Amino acid sequence: MTKIKDALILFAITLLAGLLLGGVNEVTKDPIARQEELKKAEAYQAVSPQAVSFDQPDALKASLDGAEALMAAQASGLGNVQIEDAVEALDASGKPVGYVIRSTSKDGYGGAITLAVGISLDKTVTGIDFLTINETAGLGMKAKEPAFKDQFGNKNPEIFQVTKNGASAEGDIDAISGATFTSNAVTNAVNAARVFAAYCMDEAGGAENE
Repeated sequence: MTKIKDALILFAITLLAGLLLGGVNEVTKDPIARQEELKKAEAYQAVSPQAVSFDQPDALKASLDGAEALMAAQASGLGNVQIEDAVEALDASGKPVGYVIRSTSKDGYGGAITLAVGISLDKTVTGIDFLTINETAGLGMKAKEPAFKDQFGNKNPEIFQVTKNGASAEGDIDAISGATFTSNAVTNAVNAARVFAAYCMDEAGGAENE
């Protein structure tokens, strides 16, 4: 009887703990989601400062449906990358001035790194910002510092590439000392975003010419 009683008590405690945890999750779920949306909105604005609003037309949604196949076909050498989302950046008159692409590399030292990448209509990177990064403090986390991330801004090379010997060309990105995995993951995510943006621009141009 004692064993049965103890088991029932343990079951009741476990059940109560589960209910309490579920209740906490329900209470915190919406505020967390709002904070994530706010963080995303701030990042989009930061990487596309000319934009006053953002939109995702049907054609862009259709392009996103084919993003996985596009990455497999055109993003060779960029590792495990994927396109998570994309929006048009619009000026005050509602005219597109570029795109903001949310791209992820799963090759970071500490896991997935997700970026917002602003790209103008002439394919220049207008900025990058981090939405998810869990790299080593004092090493990979330096990717968030201007000394590293600002290397991508206002540049339009054929491709960005990491170097340990000092940047000598527009597309060269100085690696973070001791954090090559992070440097490569971020650079690959930016390159993937540019591949997808270029594809969207080509599709838009083709539609206009039909």
